[in-house]
Amino acid sequence: MKYAVIAISGSQFKITENQVITVDLQELEAGKKTTTDQVLLFVDDKITKVGTPTIKGAVVEYEVVKSFQGKKLDILTYKAKSRYRRHTGFRAQLTDIKILKINN
Repeated sequence: MKYAVIAISGSQFKITENQVITVDLQELEAGKKTTTDQVLLFVDDKITKVGTPTIKGAVVEYEVVKSFQGKKLDILTYKAKSRYRRHTGFRAQLTDIKILKINN
């Protein structure tokens, strides 16, 4: 089985070809193809390459599927006996990307 570990948007992901993953917002249009050279690990049946910190010459091609907002998180703060209540919210900006090809 062929897979790799890559770093995108400050996070690491274990990926395979034709997989769709959700990452933090990428400032790219839907349908746009791009590459990343931040490949930390590559495994293909009998071949294993570990980067220090990245593998030289390894490239992952991916395509942006869509950008969207994540679920709303409600943050509530409460202090007993003082009538202090505070409500804030957060909604993550996310992007789905499809891994097209892993080149080592």
